[in-house]
Amino acid sequence: MTPTNPSLRLLGAFRAIRKLIRDPDDTGQVFRIIRAFSATAIDRSFERFRSQEQGRAILARDQTLLDRLSDRDALERLPEGSLGRVYAEFTRAEAISPQGLVDASLAAPPEPLDASPDRLRFAARLRDSHDLWHMVTGYGRDLIGEAALLAFTYRQTGNRGIGLIVLAAYWKAGRDLPDARAMIRDAYRRAGRADWLPAADWESLLERPLEEVRRELRVEAVMAYTAVRSAAAPGPA
Repeated sequence: MTPTNPSLRLLGAFRAIRKLIRDPDDTGQVFRIIRAFSATAIDRSFERFRSQEQGRAILARDQTLLDRLSDRDALERLPEGSLGRVYAEFTRAEAISPQGLVDASLAAPPEPLDASPDRLRFAARLRDSHDLWHMVTGYGRDLIGEAALLAFTYRQTGNRGIGLIVLAAYWKAGRDLPDARAMIRDAYRRAGRADWLPAADWESLLERPLEEVRRELRVEAVMAYTAVRSAAAPGPA
């Protein structure tokens, strides 16, 4: 369980940050850091989500976003250039799946025992939509792209755990990848001008052209950048 003592929680988060700096591909550490600081931010975002008619409708559905994203064959049958088709091609090329995020999240302490089923569904939806955010924002899964997407996500959600990761990435970029700092700053600015992505009805957007989805969500064009992958990370197929 997540430590209730703030000092212990902070210590655990900083240990995870050190591990993440050593191995930026260790997604489990990302979830540990985020979970350590997520309660207030998730509660605030959840209340905003369920205050909207669309949010309540999404929570009432029988099928989850994970269910839709896990059916890669169905997504690959969608029109070329659609969000769902591009997402499916992306996950195949990167040899990843939505279940991979679920598995990585199990490394973190569990959600609060008193969390309502709807709050748990919302938290899972945020997790499962991560790679859709990659598609919409235009950031890749390389080191710079992930850092930029986390900066975008921090601006949108206010999760201090994500902010801590972004701060660490910004510090490290100044030493190893100085051009990445401009990307991180621009991502933060882009997020402030975009619609609130946690409330996006991703299920209905999957069949629509990606460029149309970007316009609807007011996500501006991404800065051109050269992808940089860690030495241990596999390149896209």
